[in-house]
Amino acid sequence: MKQSNCQNKTELIMSLGTLHSLSVLLILFSYASTTVASADLFREKFLQCLHGNIAPRALLPPSCYSPTNSSFSIVLQSTALNLRYTMSSVKKPALIVMPTDESHVQAAVVCAKELGVQLRVRSGGHDYEGISYSSEMDDPFVILDLAKLRMVSVNIEDNSAWVEAGATIGELYYRISVESKIHGFPAGLCTSLGIGGHITGGAYGPMMRKYGLGADNAIDVRMVDANGQVLDRKSMGEDVFWAIRGGGGGNFGVILAWKVRLVPVPEKVTVFTVVKTLEQGLTKTLYKWQQIAAKIDENLFIRVILQPTKNQKGEKTVIGIFQALFLGQGDELLKITQRDFPELGLQKKDLSEVSWIESVLYIANNPTGTKPEVLLEAKPAFINYFKAKSDFLTEPVPETGLEGLWKRFMEDDGSLMIWNPYGGMMSKIPESQIPFPHRNGTICMIQYVVSWQDGKNNETKHMESIRKVHNYMTQYVSSFPRQAYVNYRDLDLGMDKDGNTSFIEASVWGFMYFKDNYNRLVQVKTKVDPQNFFRHEQSIPPLPIMEGIGPNGGVHWATFDE
Repeated sequence: MKQSNCQNKTELIMSLGTLHSLSVLLILFSYASTTVASADLFREKFLQCLHGNIAPRALLPPSCYSPTNSSFSIVLQSTALNLRYTMSSVKKPALIVMPTDESHVQAAVVCAKELGVQLRVRSGGHDYEGISYSSEMDDPFVILDLAKLRMVSVNIEDNSAWVEAGATIGELYYRISVESKIHGFPAGLCTSLGIGGHITGGAYGPMMRKYGLGADNAIDVRMVDANGQVLDRKSMGEDVFWAIRGGGGGNFGVILAWKVRLVPVPEKVTVFTVVKTLEQGLTKTLYKWQQIAAKIDENLFIRVILQPTKNQKGEKTVIGIFQALFLGQGDELLKITQRDFPELGLQKKDLSEVSWIESVLYIANNPTGTKPEVLLEAKPAFINYFKAKSDFLTEPVPETGLEGLWKRFMEDDGSLMIWNPYGGMMSKIPESQIPFPHRNGTICMIQYVVSWQDGKNNETKHMESIRKVHNYMTQYVSSFPRQAYVNYRDLDLGMDKDGNTSFIEASVWGFMYFKDNYNRLVQVKTKVDPQNFFRHEQSIPPLPIMEGIGPNGGVHWATFDE
């Protein structure tokens, strides 16, 4: 690594005059040596501090990786799902720390605070803008990778489970299924999601119309705060517990583990997939889907995956994949769809009655016959270069609007849209119940994604194509604010690059993610992390602290909302 830097600098100097070259050479080598020495000194200080603060009870030491370690890149990229943030031009962490004990997390927080560096916390690595493992800010940063904290303890008698932050949602699903065939948990469709960050953003999935979000069903927590203290629900208080369930990751502390409420599921559920193209009436079918998706039986979840493709004539078209989970038997499902959604043309041959854990594998697009044990491998469904955006639909897009959408959507073969239905329990839970506000009146959430495999080569073209589709949809989606989902992080909405963005500036994206709940999140942040230790490009900022004269003539520190 040092050798590469030296080679680049030598090539630059060769074009200069001999004497001038020698002067520049000495300066550059001096700068490089100073930079390396400073980085080495920082790592030495951090590691000394870390080991000095680790509790004696820890059985195993944390694993630590610096850029000079041969395994550094492997560990950094192990769960970096968006390859845009692994390129050489992207700033890398000064250190990666992988704790094996809660005390390691506490020590990392204490040491990062003492040395004035940022912590980026990674559980599953699914942050769409790479915020859990990269940084746009100038400050040096350390990654706290929770991959070795992944214990799951299921208590069927109590209808609950404790799951450590580094475990995937698939691991939790599997452990539940081993203990019971009639219990489940309402969270994500993508089984490689790290549960630590998943619930901090909301955690929607195919059972949300029946039971709400994963965050709605989180009932306790263990978290390290900005002072390095381990808190649970009781010790942190209801305001903080409210904020961390849907208020976004990396804002209030490091989640160590969640206690979640298990929900009942039938021994057999029903799944199906029906495919339609534009030539087969996709436009009319999707228009009708918008009218019924949030109103149909709450046991039925039908999402729509849209992709550009080519028809048999080689012409561009769009394929719509209607994929569903029904918490019941096939005969009952047929009656519901024939009555409320005949345009889909669902037939008995399209249905499969499976166990709940088999439905998890089905919706995650595993091949038929895949064993549930594959969930323990925690393998991501995708690793590529991508850009994503999101929207919330409150009124159906008319057929003419869909036709205009197809024209723009077909311009990039790497485009994908997923329309996830709301309604049911999602309409019954108040917007202020937790920070996640997208509730009653929402037809569906739309996720826009464009992905590619050729790195930087066509990045601008691909990203502009998805922005074009998103811009077109402005006229049809929610407004004032135009809503977005915090777990589909989108830095196009704005970002903080120096850690000093005000709560007013941050409200640009804050209200899009949280609506009026943003104000309460700011108040909680001000209370528990007034120095803004936990910060990133779209974090919740604290209110500014004003210095004044107290009632007894002393210094008085107060926030604007006192």
